[in-house]
Amino acid sequence: MNQMLQDSEIGASEIKASEAKDPPETIDRPPVPAYPRFAKPQRVAFVQSSWHREVVEECRIAFLEEIGVRGIARAHIDLFEVPGSFEIPLHAQLLAKTRRYTAIVAAGLVVDGGIYRHEFVADTVIKALMDVQLRTEVPVFSAVLTPQQFHESAVHVDFFRKHFAIKGIEVAEACANTLLSLERLRGQVAAGIV
Repeated sequence: MNQMLQDSEIGASEIKASEAKDPPETIDRPPVPAYPRFAKPQRVAFVQSSWHREVVEECRIAFLEEIGVRGIARAHIDLFEVPGSFEIPLHAQLLAKTRRYTAIVAAGLVVDGGIYRHEFVADTVIKALMDVQLRTEVPVFSAVLTPQQFHESAVHVDFFRKHFAIKGIEVAEACANTLLSLERLRGQVAAGIV
């Protein structure tokens, strides 16, 4: 009986020794990217159309998460909702004129039964947002989308919800990178470098 205990004790000690040599595998997680930080606080207005809210809100949710990672706190983002995308440019212009915001983000889904009408609306909205940006020197970012084919079926709604989540991340990245670039440029201009 003693022999059996000794053999099992040896086996257990060999197992413990092998565990010490080969620790259990750890899960490799991707590193959290370190984004540059802003020299001055940034304040962003997010203007969203309420038409197809269940789709467009995915953009807002993804934007808020991504912009937070990039150094702009949720407390520095003001949310505004308008009836449709056509109303976004006027709101963007009024917000830009307050000089309270360093950037404005627009999100909307333009759909219509007639192909020419919704393309006209989307084109008009995008041009108007560009005009606001150039007149006020406050950058305006667009996540106003116009799908060629949109039907209010579960499949289409699900597809565009996912698509708007991707657009929210992309517009947050564009917003943060542009604000950093403008911050540097304005600093260089103030210092007489440019």
